[in-house]
Amino acid sequence: MEPESPREGEGPPSALGQALSQIVHRLTSQESRRAKARSAALEDLSALMEATECDQLVEGGGTWRRGMPEVLGQVAKALEKYAAPPREQEGRRRADCDVAEKAAAVGLLFLKLLGRMEAAQSSLVGPAWKAGLRHLAAPIYVFALTHSLEHPWTSPRSREVAGEVLSELLRVTPCASVAGFLHGEHEDEKGRFTVVMELLKRDLNKESWKNNPATKHVFSWSLQQVTRPWLSQHLEMVLPPSLLISDDYQTENKILGVRCLHHIVLNVPAADLLQYNRAQVVYHALFNHLYTPEYNLIQAVLLCLLDLFPILEKALQWKGGAGRPTTHCDEVLQLILTHMEPEHRLLLRRTYARNLPAFVKRLGILTVRHLKRLERIIIGYLEVYDGPEEEARLKILETLKLLMQYAWPRVPCRLVVLLKALLKLICDVARDPNLTPEPVKSALLEEATECLILLDHCSQGQVKDLLVKILQSCEDSKVVNCIRKVQQVSEGTSYNGT
Repeated sequence: MEPESPREGEGPPSALGQALSQIVHRLTSQESRRAKARSAALEDLSALMEATECDQLVEGGGTWRRGMPEVLGQVAKALEKYAAPPREQEGRRRADCDVAEKAAAVGLLFLKLLGRMEAAQSSLVGPAWKAGLRHLAAPIYVFALTHSLEHPWTSPRSREVAGEVLSELLRVTPCASVAGFLHGEHEDEKGRFTVVMELLKRDLNKESWKNNPATKHVFSWSLQQVTRPWLSQHLEMVLPPSLLISDDYQTENKILGVRCLHHIVLNVPAADLLQYNRAQVVYHALFNHLYTPEYNLIQAVLLCLLDLFPILEKALQWKGGAGRPTTHCDEVLQLILTHMEPEHRLLLRRTYARNLPAFVKRLGILTVRHLKRLERIIIGYLEVYDGPEEEARLKILETLKLLMQYAWPRVPCRLVVLLKALLKLICDVARDPNLTPEPVKSALLEEATECLILLDHCSQGQVKDLLVKILQSCEDSKVVNCIRKVQQVSEGTSYNGT
């Protein structure tokens, strides 16, 4: 990182400017790779700041006033790069310790530099102070975010110092929050997100984004702070890195990228996402992840897709007459059901079951397209114990209730099959000695009873008649209570219309 030469009419650099430029060279040049040389450069920089008046540090002195803010920016960038963690690799515990020590030392320098800027704020005219802070803000922010969150390359001390740097930066800026720092405190105020992204851009391309393991976290965390209405103007800058991170082979990076895409979907207007087929690109990137057996990735993808469907469907137009075209939601549900039916891993079963009610709600009456497979899956999942919390079976019962509400004309022909499955579930839960906690048992019995009530309503009271014989022969009090609830509700219901 060579210092810029003075522009025409500026005159030569001041002695202070030359000294700072020399320190930048010592921190960044290939010849100064040794730790001792760089540590000496940090000590010299600290001594230089101590010996320099705050107004001189910002203005520079002489005829070279306009070049001083740029040199300060180069110093900040060099310090941020010096403290950055190395590329991810095996056996890096020692390297992580070194990074934490460097970060603590650099953080103290940044605190000193920000203190000088704050002192200059009261003694200088606005433009000089603002110009200096404008060049310092982005690299100091990236440094603070890199080291203030818990990561392998941080230590309690480095996190503490980095947190102080971030707080001081917000105070000097001045901004009430990180979000305000990035997008501006007011809607008409220009924030610093563009400058931060320009700084991160060198490490956010296909070849280099893994060189610095902190870059993806700084990008992701910063992106989450920028919401409507500010994010749309940065769409071209944030969408490609999000897609790039989500396309990695590591599950951790895939999830991080998907969460970035989800934030974009939630905070960018539909019209901007539909332009240039961006929404379709995001959809295909997400859809491909559904073939992986990672339950936490599947969860993140399904949540994002459910928020993306309304945007994609804005582009679909149903003109009536012919049948409605299949949607992206149909396509995803079809794939989910294909995976659900043979799935035996409990975590994946729970993940699929957890999201199934949302898909039924989304499709509504159009769920009848998938009724046969849903019936098989509902019956199969109700038969399998799912652990103490019984999340999968509870969500399947919720799905069944929604299904009967939306597709009630198709329910009577499935009466016997569904009734057997529900009664078997009630008996299994009632006779379960100790595997399931009592609150969970109660929730299961209540949900199953509500399903029986709905089934009775859809079948014009046939369930009530079929349950009479069971009531006469059953001795289990919990099963009897469930059947009586169904009968009581059924007796007060008129079946003249559904």
